[in-house]
This record gives sequence, structure tokens and C-alpha cells, in this order.
Amino acid sequence: MGPVWRGGNNDEATKLTSCYNSSLKIAAENNCNSVAFPGISTGVYGFPKDKAAKIAVTTVIKFLNENHKPEKVTFVCFDDENYDLINKELHEI
Repeated sequence: MGPVWRGGNNDEATKLTSCYNSSLKIAAENNCNSVAFPGISTGVYGFPKDKAAKIAVTTVIKFLNENHKPEKVTFVCFDDENYDLINKELHEI
């Protein structure tokens, strides 16, 4: 479960980063070749989508650069706004 946005001063970014890292670690430990992520906490939990997209992409890229598994990560975007934000972050790498 991702963090609820409470204005940004309650360690939300660290908690969201931890969600991605923990999930990726579990996938690697279980020898998973792929994993898919939705926009964690960007729905009813209110995490700003632009901040969440940056955290998602930077955290995943850092993990993949340091580990062999998973081999493939998919970002599942349920609307054009999330797609555009993830795509923007991926192109800024």
C-alpha cells in the first residue's frame, strides 16, 4: 500500500520510494522476470501525479541499474495524464 499524501511534509516521497524498492526487491528475490506498476498512491491517496511519476521512474531505473532482476518493468497508466508524465520522466533519463 502506498502513502497517503498529507501535504508533502510527512515523508511521503520516502515512503513512495520504499514501496517501489520493496516491490522490486521482492520480485528479484522471487526471480521474477517482469513486474508491472500502476501509479501508486496517485488515486484516492492524492499523491501529486508529477511527483509520483518522477519517484517511480528514478527509483525503478536506479534499482534496475544495480540488479539483474526483474528484466522488464511496465508502468501501467490508466489515463493520458499519467502516461504523459511517465513518458516525460523516461525521456529525461
